[in-house]
Amino acid sequence: MKRFLNCKIDISKKVFAPRPETEFWTKLALKEIKKLKEKKIDVLDIFAGSGAIGIAVLKNVKNTSCDFVDVDRSALSQIRINLKINNIKKRRYRIVKSNLFEEINKNSLYDFILANPPYVALNRLSEVQPNVLKKDPRLALFAGKDGLDYIKRLLNEVKNHLKPKGRIYLEFDPQQKPEIKKISGKEGLNLKFRKDQFGKWRFLIGWK
Repeated sequence: MKRFLNCKIDISKKVFAPRPETEFWTKLALKEIKKLKEKKIDVLDIFAGSGAIGIAVLKNVKNTSCDFVDVDRSALSQIRINLKINNIKKRRYRIVKSNLFEEINKNSLYDFILANPPYVALNRLSEVQPNVLKKDPRLALFAGKDGLDYIKRLLNEVKNHLKPKGRIYLEFDPQQKPEIKKISGKEGLNLKFRKDQFGKWRFLIGWK
């Protein structure tokens, strides 16, 4: 059992374990979400894994609802377990099996999209710690030769699912920042890059 922003997160289904870096930027996202004056705030936790990010939102901000999206059946099962552990009411969430936005309604728009996609580059496999390879599923780690396969697709489609003032928070590998900047320029997204608690470029905040 892991602790993640006042939540208990079970990872018994061998899903990707929440990391301190992810907890760092999720905490910042929570501060922004709490500033919204909407009666109902719609959130998407995409590449949800254990569901830690979305569950942290639901547990810490009362007027939120969250869609959890993952392509892995084990992850979807894990999310259900963690929602139950944290006493989240069913009316506040949906769980969707989908490869990115493929199974999400075209009319679904979100105030916040929170994403921790697979981003490890296959050409950097030798740099990954052996215990990470042993514990975490490869589906949740690797994303093509440069690690950007899912990030490219996400940035290409995300504008279609953001509300006019919506925001995306996206985690990435520090070495990918220059290439992500190029991609976002092509997609017409505004980005702000931020460092994690260890001083490394780790996540971005994007908007239309």
